[in-house]
Amino acid sequence: MRPRLRALLTVALVAAVAGIEAPGSSTAAFTARTTNTASVSAAADWTPPTVALVDPGSPVRGSILVTASASDEESGIQGVAVQVLPAGGSWTTLCTTTAAPYGCSWNTTAGADGTYGLRVVATDKAGYVSTSTTLQTTVANDVTVVLAAPAHVVRGNVPLSTTVSGTGTSTHTVRVEYSVSGAGSWHSLCTGLSSPYSCSWATTGLTTGYYDLRSVATSGPSSVTSAIVSHVLVDNVAPTVTTADPGSPLRGSVTLAADASDAGSGVATVRIQVAPSGSSSWTDACTVTTSPYSCRYDTTKIADGSYTLRSISTDVAGNPATSPAVGSRLVSNTVSSVAMDDPGDSLAGPVTLKASASSTAGVKSVTMQRAPSATTTWTDICTDTTSPYRCSWSTTGVSDGLYDLRAVLVDTADATTVSATIPARRVRNTPLRGHDVQASNGGSTIGRLDAGDTMTFTYDDRADLTSVSTGWTGAPRDVTVRLRDGNLLDLGASDDTVDVQGSGFTVNLGAVNLNEDFIRRNKTTTFAATMTASAIMVSGVSVTRVTIVLGNGGNHGLQSTVGEAATMVWTPSAEVLDLLGRPASTTRVNELGTSDKDF
Repeated sequence: MRPRLRALLTVALVAAVAGIEAPGSSTAAFTARTTNTASVSAAADWTPPTVALVDPGSPVRGSILVTASASDEESGIQGVAVQVLPAGGSWTTLCTTTAAPYGCSWNTTAGADGTYGLRVVATDKAGYVSTSTTLQTTVANDVTVVLAAPAHVVRGNVPLSTTVSGTGTSTHTVRVEYSVSGAGSWHSLCTGLSSPYSCSWATTGLTTGYYDLRSVATSGPSSVTSAIVSHVLVDNVAPTVTTADPGSPLRGSVTLAADASDAGSGVATVRIQVAPSGSSSWTDACTVTTSPYSCRYDTTKIADGSYTLRSISTDVAGNPATSPAVGSRLVSNTVSSVAMDDPGDSLAGPVTLKASASSTAGVKSVTMQRAPSATTTWTDICTDTTSPYRCSWSTTGVSDGLYDLRAVLVDTADATTVSATIPARRVRNTPLRGHDVQASNGGSTIGRLDAGDTMTFTYDDRADLTSVSTGWTGAPRDVTVRLRDGNLLDLGASDDTVDVQGSGFTVNLGAVNLNEDFIRRNKTTTFAATMTASAIMVSGVSVTRVTIVLGNGGNHGLQSTVGEAATMVWTPSAEVLDLLGRPASTTRVNELGTSDKDF
């Protein structure tokens, strides 16, 4: 046998012994040709392809990509078939690909969950076929993950529980994640959980607000995510709460109240409690769930004595807060009453203070008190132990100003009862004074007196208007404004003076030195005018202001206009009285503000 033919037969025998699948029509046939020297030619490709399946992992779900590697260095790859074997079934070709990358998508939902075999079959262009090693994977499309929702509002350490079902023989690990609500930025709070899938969520490090939660179950490359538990409010901040002072003594049915707020989950309840002073034996007076947090409390259910009050507020998350205590509130169901007589709006010199008082336990004393208006700095004025309860207050011993007055009753059980406050009674032991004088241009020319111009005279307290002008109430009254050259008054050319006169009645406004030359030398002129009065507030004090509006007049002697701005000086009349009948000071008053040329 020729050597070349012997070699070809040897290759064929080896291939048969190795179990390599030969092509359907062997390319190993002899090729004969006639030459001077006879020869035998073998086929171009006697080697099967190599093929390997890429492990897709297990379990798998949904659509996955099944890929393989295949090669043939001689004739090349004709095609690669991806095949699947269900449990108890037969191999089915998913797809055949002819070019790298070799693989296709497997829709695992088309079949039942369970164990499947996967392989790939490669065929080269010479017809040789190679089959990969079979890999096993589990299809788990029916795996469900459920995160049990915690309470809508949580705080502290919150237990979380996850249920994973439909896993078959697969083993899953679970992690629980959180995100600021709606943000979709997930962070792990529990990882590597095995069955039972439970852990504790430590919320104390989180900012108060809303959060989303979810669980993710993982087995191999496959993950299943639970539905999102949304808008869980984390609130670890306690509410704020204060207890209102109900006063003392307390008797009968009284209102107990607290002020509570919570910026997180909101206030759930407020408990108002009572305990005997010096003890910790707290008793709930009431529990309130809505604002305003108050209730009526029957003090006859407890013994007379000294008590402390407090409030405990709990928010929806369960965070509690306790208010500062309000102590030494006397419960006395002895009936007592006290009222102080109003001594009047304006006070000066010695003032008689009076009060009426009674108590079923007997009146021990009644004390008259004063405090600067709108403060709580009470000072005893005097105390009387017998009816009628009265005493004299020398107001010269205090500064002028506004004072609040009240009376305090002490009964024989040493329980106190406080009268209603008489507010803002003015003490004034100094005379009425001028505060300001002003002129404003309402006419056609600045620096010249003419119709429409205005003068105002402002006192520093209330004046008796009948002393300003006989029988006057402040209603509009026709008057005459007189302007005289300063030389007529031995004052000088630039000391022109204005005063106000009435016809058949007095006008006691004094005189105003205009400190300018409004009228020619030794001349006098007059204007018809209207005078009114009003009460205005100056630095929190009600004072009298008199307004003069000029009408027609001044037809001769006036200068064209004044040359310079000047400050007017008002000398009030001592004929004007305050509301206590005391004469006003004649101390001169300079015009306030920037100097001007008015009129």
